[in-house]
Order: sequence, then structure tokens, then C-alpha cells
Amino acid sequence: MMPRLHRHPWMDADLDAFRDALRRYVDAEIAPHVAAWRAQGCVPREVWRAFGEMGFLLPELPEAWGGSGLPLSYQMVVTEELARAEVSGTTAVHTIAAHYLLDYGTEAQKQRWLPRLARGELLAGIAMTEPGAGSDLKAVRTRARREGDHYVVDGSKVFITNGHSANLLVVVVRTGDPAQTGAKGVSLLVVETEDLPGFSARILEKIGMHASDTCELFFDGVRVPADQLLGGTEGQGFAQLMSQLPYERTLLAMGAVAAIDLALEQTLAHVKQRQAFGGTLWDLQTVRFTLAEVATQAHVVRSFVHDCIQRLLEGTLDDSAAYMAKWWTTEQQCEVTDRCLQLFGGYGYMAETPIARLWADARVQKIYGGANEIMKDLIARTL
Repeated sequence: MMPRLHRHPWMDADLDAFRDALRRYVDAEIAPHVAAWRAQGCVPREVWRAFGEMGFLLPELPEAWGGSGLPLSYQMVVTEELARAEVSGTTAVHTIAAHYLLDYGTEAQKQRWLPRLARGELLAGIAMTEPGAGSDLKAVRTRARREGDHYVVDGSKVFITNGHSANLLVVVVRTGDPAQTGAKGVSLLVVETEDLPGFSARILEKIGMHASDTCELFFDGVRVPADQLLGGTEGQGFAQLMSQLPYERTLLAMGAVAAIDLALEQTLAHVKQRQAFGGTLWDLQTVRFTLAEVATQAHVVRSFVHDCIQRLLEGTLDDSAAYMAKWWTTEQQCEVTDRCLQLFGGYGYMAETPIARLWADARVQKIYGGANEIMKDLIARTL
């Protein structure tokens, strides 16, 4: 039996009821299809249409923009429950993109896109990383050149989650003076990609996260109406990106929580039935000690992330704590899944075994959303 955690004020009966309804839906409508989606490399977009119609996609959006006006904790629960089903990446990126629009979009932009995002009519992605610009977003080179009432976009992006399945992308571009470098001149352009001339996407083959499409994107003279510049003012993109970091990093940490708990749950079930040396693996002291350590890691990770969520809801979660949550929880996720996989023996190395998928899926958590080395450097700057 796992140790009981302190219930923060954000864990109320209404949230419990929401989680129960969500879990029943995921178990019935999502989980049975995950194997097929992993094989095809993405979740079909229409799946999220039904998910949105149930009120699960963006419950935290105000009712005026198609949501239910619920606290951010509800989106954290969505992330956690989908992570348990191995499909959290798609919706995590979707909600982050929606929050850019919510916080910085003009009234017309909000009216145009947010209700459709909440209903799942649009699936969103964020196109930041380029072949020569990863964690260093000030180095982006994709250019949006103003021509009359349009921007003409040229460049490429890489490692973009939802790049194939999304039909709305928030694209990081350079606007204004071509000689301008650094954070100045970085803007966010909202692009509807369906049947868009000059736009193309190539799905990349990954070692994990196979149900989430990751793509290389190409913009060749893509014309985007100028009124799709997020917020309507050039040069605000870098500040817009940075302001969302505490929320984004907490989402990633929530995914780590779910993966750690799931790995422990699966491993306990395995060792208690797996016969070896005249008993079960659970009878071996080294196995029990290993899982006692893993259970402690799971408990501390969840306690830390729950505290971060409480602070996020109160508006007191500082950037440094969010950086700590991102790097430390994802390191724990990789360590736990590796230790658990070891207890499965040869079965753990088979792709058909859930623990093998959790192990492979965990590795990217230390890379995307800001590499863990960057997180540590940012923390060090505050010391």
C-alpha cells in the first residue's frame, strides 16, 4: 500500500469527481486504441474532438472562450490521467498553445480560436526549435517578412510535437529589421496549417513517445494574414514565451509523477507473481529494498509537484522552483523506470512490455521543455 499524501486545498471533492469521470472515459475510449496509435505514429485528430466535447480538453479556459472556467489543477489532472494511458504529450502542448492565446491574444484572436481549441475542432502545436536553435530561442532564424496585409514565412522547425496532427501552430519567427538579433525581433505567429500552400511536415522516427507525432516543418513562402500575429505587436514573442514557463514546467513534472507511479504499480504486480528460486521475486530482499527506495522516490516527487501546483494556483510559484521541478522530477522518472525495467529481466527489454515503453518514453523528458542542463544553469543564476 502506497503511503498517503497530504491533501492540498486544491484536491477537493469536485476535482475527485472530475478525475473519476475522466479516468472512466480514458479507460473506455483512449486506452484500448493506444497500441494502434503507437503503430501509426500519432493519435487521430478526431479523438480530441470527442475529448473536447466531453469538457476534458481545456477545462481551465473561461466559459466565455469555450472552457468550464475551472482552476489549472483540472488540466494537471488531465495531463496525469493521459500520461497513465501513455498519450499525454499531445494535449500538454495543446493547452500550452491555448494559454499563449488566452494571455496575449487580441479579443478577435481569442474569439476566433479559443472556443475551437476547447472543442477539439483545432489541435494546436508550438513550433519553436530549429536545426540551429534549441534551448537558445534567441537564435531562431525562421523569418516572417511583412508584405502588405500578410507575413511571408520562410524557414524550418524540427522536433515539433503535433507537427503532423495539429492544424493550428504557434510559430516562433523573426519579424522587423533583418539585422536585428537576440530577443528583439522575436514574434509569435498563429498559423492555421490545413491545406496551407508552402507548408509541409515530415514525421520523425523516435525511440519513444510513439503515439505522439514529432515532426520537421518547412515554411516556403507561406503567406499568413498579418492579423494572426499574436497580440498584434511585433517583437513581443520572447517575453510571451518566457512568461508561461512555470505552467509548462509544472505540466512536465506532472507527467513525470504519473509515469513514476505507473512504473511502480506495474513492477509491484510483476514481482509479486513472477516465480524464481522457489518463490516470487518479491520474496527476495534485494527486490523489496529496491522497490522500497522507488516508492520513496515516488512519494517525494508527488509531494513536491503537488506543492508546486498549490503555489501555481496561488500565483506564488517562482521560475526557479519550476525549473527545479522540471529537471529533478524528470531525472527521477528516468531513474525509476530504469530500475523497474531491471526487475522485469528480459521481458523488460521487449517493446511489447509496458515498462519498456515507459522507459523509452521517459528519456525525452530530460530534453524537451528546456534541457535539464539549462534548468540547472537558470537555477544557479539565482543562487
